[in-house]
Amino acid sequence: MMVIVPLSASAAPYAAMVIDARTGKTLHSENANTRLHPASLTKMMTLYVVFEAVEAGEISLDKKVRISRAAASEPPSKLGFREGQRVALRHLIRAAAIKSANDAATALGEAIEGSEAAFARRMNRTAKALGMTRTAFKNAHGLTEKGHLSTARDMTILGRHLFYDYPDYYHLFSRITHKAANKNVRNTNRKFLRNYKGADGIKTGYTRAAGFNLVASAQRNQERVIVTVFGGKSTKTRNAQVAKLMDLGFREAPSQARVSKPTKPTYAQAGITTRQHMAPKTSLRPKARPILGETSENLANQNLQKHVKKALEQAQNQGVKNLDVTLAGLGPKPRPGDTRQSTQNAAEIREIVTRISAQSGQPDWAINIGRFASRFAAEKMLLRTALSEMATLQGTQRKIIIQRSGYDANFVGLTREGADLACRKLQARSINCLMIGPG
Repeated sequence: MMVIVPLSASAAPYAAMVIDARTGKTLHSENANTRLHPASLTKMMTLYVVFEAVEAGEISLDKKVRISRAAASEPPSKLGFREGQRVALRHLIRAAAIKSANDAATALGEAIEGSEAAFARRMNRTAKALGMTRTAFKNAHGLTEKGHLSTARDMTILGRHLFYDYPDYYHLFSRITHKAANKNVRNTNRKFLRNYKGADGIKTGYTRAAGFNLVASAQRNQERVIVTVFGGKSTKTRNAQVAKLMDLGFREAPSQARVSKPTKPTYAQAGITTRQHMAPKTSLRPKARPILGETSENLANQNLQKHVKKALEQAQNQGVKNLDVTLAGLGPKPRPGDTRQSTQNAAEIREIVTRISAQSGQPDWAINIGRFASRFAAEKMLLRTALSEMATLQGTQRKIIIQRSGYDANFVGLTREGADLACRKLQARSINCLMIGPG
């Protein structure tokens, strides 16, 4: 039996974890629960969240992401994006996964959640859902920051989830070179990938505080082993240690084992629990009885209720929790006693407003998601959009503005940043969206 001797003492503490990826069984651990600096192993979670968002239709791989000043100013490793440059999401993914580019990681976080701080909160919610109990993220790239910590065990859990939860994207981690934004990028893990038989990932990390870190995965025959090392003294010594631990793993793992995949968290707006009330702001008037059978408006409103119920079922199937949506006020409207109106009244712009939930502050921006031929069509689109983007549109109002040429479907009560984020998320779902400024 071989004994694994930890790397010699250095400024960065040493920790290690080895598991059988098929079963999750621990084959070796040392200081695996000690909270340490993960460095760019952080980008594994950044990418996990991005893969989740793409798979859920929250954003498209072809979405052109504007590089912010914050992203462009990140220190190396970086691809060198310029502020204002627009880069397809798929190229940012390649840059972060293969080159470990910090500017790409920050841009990805901003593209998904609007700011790196908001994205870090989503990373933490996701970490909790994955069972990473001793991890706290402060940024998307992994540069040293107070409180930004993880463990060898937690990063091993994350590596296993990446492999099983997103197999269509996992191959990126095995690419030695790739194209990203018209640049050839080389994998920071290329030496281990080339030198260890069966290696196909996953991610390196280095800062002075962290030392040389690596989460590695390899397959031989039917066996797959995942190894995590924190605190290596150099790329060479770290890779040598990971290779020793890999050898141990393949010796200890049975040749045949039933695969027990980890449970993939249910996508529900990244763990956001939203409770919404869509009752009308004012009291309902008594409903008039139709003169003969079903009126066209009655049928239209019944059809709208069916669409709302269907949308609710879809939202609940996607894991939305604590949903409380009232269909009151969507029934047939009373037949007016006198349909004659003056030309002036017919030309007046009327507004129908339904509050989703209260929001503090004085947000004065809005978004428009289209102009429709009927109030029914506009209300239907607003309801469907509200249900599909509850987290983004929380605190807004649904507003229909009846114009001469149709019915404008708007959400009002957003900040400028909120309106921009909402439009980007809706456009990723192929929904037209225009920002409307104050005044």
